[in-house]
Amino acid sequence: MPNPIDTTEWQSLAEHAGAMEAVHLRELFADDPQRAEHLCLNLAGLRVDFSKNRVTADTLSRLTALARAMAIPERIQAMFAGEPINSTENRPVLHVALRDPCGDAAAVATVQQQMATFAKSIRSGARSGHTGEPIRNVINIGIGGSDLGPAMATQALRPFCDRALTVRFVSNVDASDLVEAVRDLEPASTLFIVASKTFTTDETLTNAASARAWITDSLGEAAVADHFAAVSANPERTGAFGIRPENVFEFWDWVGGRYSLCSAIGLPLMVAVGPDHFGAMLQGFNAVDRHFRDTELERNVPALLGLLRIWYGNFLGATTHAVLPYDQYLARFPAYLQQLEMESNGKRTRMDGEAVDYETGAIVWGEPGTNGQHSFYQLLHQGTRLVPADFIAFARSQNPQGEHHDKLFANVVAQGEALAFGRTTDEALAEGIPAELAAHRTFDGNRPSTTIVAEELSPHVLGSLIALYEHSVFVQGAVWGINSFDQWGVELGKSLARTILPELQSGAAAESHDTSTNTLIDWYRANRRGATE
Repeated sequence: MPNPIDTTEWQSLAEHAGAMEAVHLRELFADDPQRAEHLCLNLAGLRVDFSKNRVTADTLSRLTALARAMAIPERIQAMFAGEPINSTENRPVLHVALRDPCGDAAAVATVQQQMATFAKSIRSGARSGHTGEPIRNVINIGIGGSDLGPAMATQALRPFCDRALTVRFVSNVDASDLVEAVRDLEPASTLFIVASKTFTTDETLTNAASARAWITDSLGEAAVADHFAAVSANPERTGAFGIRPENVFEFWDWVGGRYSLCSAIGLPLMVAVGPDHFGAMLQGFNAVDRHFRDTELERNVPALLGLLRIWYGNFLGATTHAVLPYDQYLARFPAYLQQLEMESNGKRTRMDGEAVDYETGAIVWGEPGTNGQHSFYQLLHQGTRLVPADFIAFARSQNPQGEHHDKLFANVVAQGEALAFGRTTDEALAEGIPAELAAHRTFDGNRPSTTIVAEELSPHVLGSLIALYEHSVFVQGAVWGINSFDQWGVELGKSLARTILPELQSGAAAESHDTSTNTLIDWYRANRRGATE
């Protein structure tokens, strides 16, 4: 695989970027009255408007040429064929198999049926705890991909949830997370799902042990089997914990954590929304999967979304990307994408082991509109940094109330327009703004954005939206020649924490680290009991 920066296609884009620096979106729209039509594509219930991006047809042609030079079409087919494209772990990457109704993975179908039976038993009230009281509270204990996906999706699909059930998520090893999650619940009606592929994840097992104590302190040791389930690939450890084999849901090593929502990791979501809505979400995923696999790059929406990230990050100097959902139910979507994108593509080493000599992995962040408009949009509009943005909005609200949704949608459309076209000094003066304030009330514009809209936020649309971003991340990583499916960067800090933990708990002064770390360890030991002594 070539180094992308050495290809003629990369050099062509670098030259083109220099020419595009002076081109304003005002000019691009003036030159092409049909620009919005030409640069708007539909797939799987989504309408994606690329027209407010700082690109021309020539830009997109050069970007797709780079993608072909980096064998993106071949890499796409290799993923769907189950080739071991996770090269550092020698594994296939088959999250797409989890949502393929035509697939031949019998194990996937078996686990999905097991999940559906389990979910229905809770939703119907048939599943009871140790005392015979029906299970009405489900708490998922996980972290990272075992938490962010189902937590985000459960909030996003709140209108489709059974409101008679309480479904919560605990991830942080900070005890406050667990304590607050169970504070108003009764152990007799509460079930925990412990989600850990290896069943060794420290934060998850620490929380699981405390949850176990919460159950046993109230109901006795024998209650564990009735109040715990697990999503794991380690039945020996789940059995030692006290979880019955029929309440263990298999999780395979060819499914990365941040790509695992469609696996048994989605069990709490299925409990909340039911198997039918969960199945509709899988259909949305699969519709985008098929589009990504079968569509030429020029019309391939996830590929174009990923290539635009390459354009801004590697050629126009953008270091961050904002994701701005104009729907309160998607409040956790930017956090979900932070893991998806930054854990996947926050890499400094190519698959051939060589260090990259170009930027990879933008910083992803965001907040729901209109809240963000009253905090960080000032920087987006008049700051000195280029921050490309994705706006996400819907034609219909799940909670129609008077003019609320009209005002919400008016804002998302207005923000995209304002970022793209701005306001000149002459326009400011013509609007009656005093001359001494004109500079302060001028907006340069030419700030790029992509607008993604759908009729409403449904399970199908949520699946489509997530898959859209999954595949855009794949394209970016493949262009950069990095492995988007490992995450070695999370290991070092965790390893050091295992060394530091006994030092925090011992009586000897810390000496084995740098002076700053030693001092922090000593300070903690001197002060951790202060509030109780």
